[in-house]
Amino acid sequence: MTGKTKKAGGLAGITAGQTAIATVGAEGKGLSYRGYSIHDLTEHASFEEVAFLLLYGKLPNQQEFEAFETRLIGQRELPDALRQTLRAIPASAHPMDVLRTGCSMLGVLEPETRFEQQEQKAERLLACLPSMLADWYRFSHDGVEIDFESSQRSIAGFFLEKFGGREPSPTHVRAMDVSLILYAEHEFNASTFTARVCTATLSDIFSAITGAIGTLRGSLHGGANEAAMELIERFQTPDEAEAGIMEMLQEKALIMGFGHRVYTVSDPRNEIIKTWSKRLSEECGDTILYPVSERIEEVMWREKRLFPNLDFYSASVYHFLGIPTPLFTPIFVLSRVSGWSAHVFEQRSNNRLIRPGAEYIGPDETAFIPMSDRESRPS
Repeated sequence: MTGKTKKAGGLAGITAGQTAIATVGAEGKGLSYRGYSIHDLTEHASFEEVAFLLLYGKLPNQQEFEAFETRLIGQRELPDALRQTLRAIPASAHPMDVLRTGCSMLGVLEPETRFEQQEQKAERLLACLPSMLADWYRFSHDGVEIDFESSQRSIAGFFLEKFGGREPSPTHVRAMDVSLILYAEHEFNASTFTARVCTATLSDIFSAITGAIGTLRGSLHGGANEAAMELIERFQTPDEAEAGIMEMLQEKALIMGFGHRVYTVSDPRNEIIKTWSKRLSEECGDTILYPVSERIEEVMWREKRLFPNLDFYSASVYHFLGIPTPLFTPIFVLSRVSGWSAHVFEQRSNNRLIRPGAEYIGPDETAFIPMSDRESRPS
């Protein structure tokens, strides 16, 4: 991979390579996956169709889709050794640590021994990461051992059923499906770049995805939807929310879920997920979360010209679906593994070790001092 030589904190503004997978606001355009608008995909496609598009470079025809869906359904079950590993993880563990551990353990049990296996391994992860999360959560919190048989053919429906312990409504399944599409891919973000750096060393796909999960775990990348939910739940009325946000702004507190490192005017994903937040709010008779969210959005734009990103209204969507806040970022993983895997494939197709340079800012050349002559430091 090639890049421009210039100084930038956090590599902001640096072009670190080329990709044919997604465009993020390039030249004033919105987000697209392999040329398809995110609006068209969320309106007309399922998450499985989008995952196929990302992995294989084209939308599937009916025969390809049915075969892909059937393969995924057939790979939901977890090996016994992996289930035992998940059983040993306490309920107090961070759910992102659970997925990171589960992914790594699967790589031990079902290793990628040849790069020709990459598509099968990517599909395996796409199929069974929802099983890992639901299996660990239900056992550690409720003492329930889930089974992997389901009438739900979609990943969205399967996860909601196994997590909630009941058949989800079609509206809830579609809301989750749209969310998975929106989170599936976003170019060279931190976790994706981690996956590509790992892949560039000729490491295996499980190592790349495990590294990506670990990177997403950080609060400056993942976790914004969790923080947004915690913020929204502080307030009982829009007026209370406005007063609270104004106080936070005065104190220069960080308000998560607003602004973006790439988008400058709006996040094209926000208007889509906001629509679903409103729809679910009306369906369940909510009179607090959605109105409070709207008021926070209005205040942030009026006072700081900051717009909500995907994470902000995703918080209330997941809440309306009955998902606990600590699982918001792990759901991100269930989706983004499709984009991460696509980047693993792309990196391998034209690989070059990713090894940027660094500007040295340490001391000048220094003479070595024997230990007997070194000054002792106060303890």
